[in-house]
Amino acid sequence: MSVSVTFVGSGDSFGSGGRFNTCILVDAPHIRFCIDFGASSLIALERLGIPHNSIDAILLTHLHGDHCGGIPFLLVDAMLAAKRDRPLTIAGPRDTSERLKTVAAAMMPGMDVMVPKFPITYLDLPVYRTCDVGPVGVTTFPAIHTQATNPTSMRVEVANKVIAYTGDSEWTEHMPALADGADLFIAECYFFRKQVRFHLNYPDIVTHKHEIRAKRTVLTHLGREMLANIDSVPEQCAYDGLVIPL
Repeated sequence: MSVSVTFVGSGDSFGSGGRFNTCILVDAPHIRFCIDFGASSLIALERLGIPHNSIDAILLTHLHGDHCGGIPFLLVDAMLAAKRDRPLTIAGPRDTSERLKTVAAAMMPGMDVMVPKFPITYLDLPVYRTCDVGPVGVTTFPAIHTQATNPTSMRVEVANKVIAYTGDSEWTEHMPALADGADLFIAECYFFRKQVRFHLNYPDIVTHKHEIRAKRTVLTHLGREMLANIDSVPEQCAYDGLVIPL
């Protein structure tokens, strides 16, 4: 079995262009996992005919709702309707395990009394150190985004393939190392001309293009201005449902 990447959701926080929140599905030998799981992810998975019970792990870059807000809905459905019986691992930046309790309490009050019939493992991932999530090696780097979200960029290695993802972040000194030799480098690209704090925008992609030594680059997290200019850029841009075999 080869590795493939499916952009379940490729949009920004606000549904620009009718796109779903960030959710990147990776299929590899012996594991299926998501990188980020925004609030609309269950709907997006359903549209693609992908059962959420088939997901073994969720890796979070940071704790904004358009990147983690779908988890309470997944857990409640897994316990009540979908009858999940396979283990689930949820890994993310510092304080993920505690902060997701707050997210769940806000979005699905009362779910704290529900007892899952499947094992759930929560992992807080330290930066600069590779951690194993099943057969996946996960290394995170500091990102420059809303500080309260504990933002990171993420590099994952599975089945001899490397997927690197900026998460939501301004350009950082770590991004060349993040992308170095990656089979797929996924970069957020929020605006086309405008520079927006805490995000990568197309001028950053152009300025730092020579520093990115990845085999393939795909732009995602596209806002309205970027979507309006998508046909004028040479880089590949993600869309909901895009599948990339590696």
